[in-house]
Amino acid sequence: MTSSDLWDEATASRYDDDSAMFSAEVLGPTVDVLAELAGDGAALEFALGTGRVAVPLLDRGVPVTGIELSQPMVDVLRTKVDAGRLPVTVGDMATTRVPGQFSLVYLVFNTLGNLRTQAEQVECFRNAARHLVPGGHFVIELWVPGIRQMPPGQTAVPFEVSPEHTGFDTYDLVTQQGTSHHYTRVDGETYRYGTTNFRYVWPAECDLMAQLAGLEPAARWADWSRSEFTADSPSHVSVWRMPVSGVGGDG
Repeated sequence: MTSSDLWDEATASRYDDDSAMFSAEVLGPTVDVLAELAGDGAALEFALGTGRVAVPLLDRGVPVTGIELSQPMVDVLRTKVDAGRLPVTVGDMATTRVPGQFSLVYLVFNTLGNLRTQAEQVECFRNAARHLVPGGHFVIELWVPGIRQMPPGQTAVPFEVSPEHTGFDTYDLVTQQGTSHHYTRVDGETYRYGTTNFRYVWPAECDLMAQLAGLEPAARWADWSRSEFTADSPSHVSVWRMPVSGVGGDG
């Protein structure tokens, strides 16, 4: 078990309620990039969840295998696709191994931050490398910490303020630990409060983790539409390659 928060049955049952995450505008470019990188090979998703990305990628013709820490999330997935078509191993993405090797390993929607120590994040990169064939790719989607928005003395940054949901992140600038706070409207009068914990990590730190795992940089974009990544980009999609002549990781 890693330091990640564990998503329980109640949280898993609500996960698919966020229709924006499942829109064609969001999933289309994501699946396009992943299918291109997978090519004729198979893909492995770390933290597969309820299959938001894996199922449409599978429908695109890419064989997908998953690793997921939460059994309740896998239970929701099983209402969509059976284990014969999309096998999933319950375990953490830093250490869990699955059979076979893959042309693509991917980790989306800021989930690297769920590993709350630097050592675990380094091991996640190494675990990705261990599953890759030479020439294969590791892809992550991750937000850029919003620390630039904080004036001196402030510890919180809002990321959404709407009638249905208010969310903000609090940051510890010494430990790189953070917490996302969510106030979500559940009916006309009441709100549900929930938190998730994370360790924030900069793109340059990700590059160093990839280097330690024996991977080389291949691309970095601001989003799945391959927009240019700049100093003002709030997120990044980063791609590293297993060298054709190399072997993955040292762990």
